[in-house]
Amino acid sequence: MSDGGDADADAGSGFDPVSFLEDAVRIPSHESVAQMREFVVDLLDDRGADPAVVADGCVLAEKRSPAPEAGPHLVLNTHLDTVTPHVPFERGAAREDERGGSEPDAAAGEEVIRGRGACDAKGPLAALLSGFLAADPDRGRITLALTPDEEALSLGAAALTGRLPGTDDRLDGDLYLVGEPTGLDACTAAKGRFQGTVELSGTAAHAAEFAGANAVAAAEDALAAIRTFDDGADAHPQLGPPKLTPTVIEGGAATNQVPADCAITVDRRSVPPETAEEFRSSLAGAVRESLPGGTGDGGDHTGVDAAVSLTDRESPFLEAFATDPDHELVRTVSGAAREAVDAVGLPSERGGDVRPFGAATEASYFAPAPTVVFGPGDLADDAGAVAHAEREYVRVREVEAAAAAVEDAVAALLG
Repeated sequence: MSDGGDADADAGSGFDPVSFLEDAVRIPSHESVAQMREFVVDLLDDRGADPAVVADGCVLAEKRSPAPEAGPHLVLNTHLDTVTPHVPFERGAAREDERGGSEPDAAAGEEVIRGRGACDAKGPLAALLSGFLAADPDRGRITLALTPDEEALSLGAAALTGRLPGTDDRLDGDLYLVGEPTGLDACTAAKGRFQGTVELSGTAAHAAEFAGANAVAAAEDALAAIRTFDDGADAHPQLGPPKLTPTVIEGGAATNQVPADCAITVDRRSVPPETAEEFRSSLAGAVRESLPGGTGDGGDHTGVDAAVSLTDRESPFLEAFATDPDHELVRTVSGAAREAVDAVGLPSERGGDVRPFGAATEASYFAPAPTVVFGPGDLADDAGAVAHAEREYVRVREVEAAAAAVEDAVAALLG
């Protein structure tokens, strides 16, 4: 079935997603995406797609139907960058830990592509390119939007969507399909990620004296407030409960001094409809309430003040998003995935499910427009981490299935 999949790609757009991926994984894109971007721009240019590099290095290309206003504007998005360090390309037979539950007969011939970006996100990029290049819309229009820094600050996506000062929304899409490794499932939601600091401010004094206000001692109450912050919170129907984790604590300057300052860094995994500012304000209130003078019991940290600040960043935090699992976009992508899985001979339980995604993504910036995250490969498997790991890989048949699924979904959505 592998050869058949490649032949089908060549017969359609003349684009082979697997060959593309082999070339793409060989291109380092962990320190700069310049070479990877040039590679994709040249490919699009050779196929008459008239690509443009805009907004902090994003790549845009568009196809319009004869009736662009009569149908939806579908945006295909993923990123060009990878994390450090670069892991060399390799194509070969799947090892036991890479077979993903395949039946023994099928697993015996399973091939994988290994290397940095194989699944995050050059494999998904190959599938989206296949869908875009094959597209011949009867109605509406389709835009390919590739961003340069999703693994860092997402400044490209923020600029594209008008979320940076002085920028406008250049996409204004009706539907978004975002390429990430989802194991060919249609992912309809993801938690957001915020980072903040609880700052405790007291008064320094000699440790021998009953004086001062001990900011480090006050951390006990602050940590209790963090631990109970979500008590009674409603679980989101797709994402479950939010999560708040203290990750770093720093305080004190000398071993014989009552410390005047203490800082607790927290990691927030949010669910809709919580925004970053709502989280900051609510946590600040909870911590202040926990300290002496709020409802605390007093002690050597009476007089400590608390403030909560969000970590400074140039782009907005990636907030949580959720799309109705029964939306046409979701049903179309999941149905196309199931058909593609069957066509290339993958196990029937692989792909086509509707579920949340396990990490924050630039899909956050496209909400509240209906958004699905989709692609070949896994963030992690039974053996451990895959994306961002030395053992990053993607199964060749999954790349073929993802490409076919995107092509079919685009054709169904645009007539």
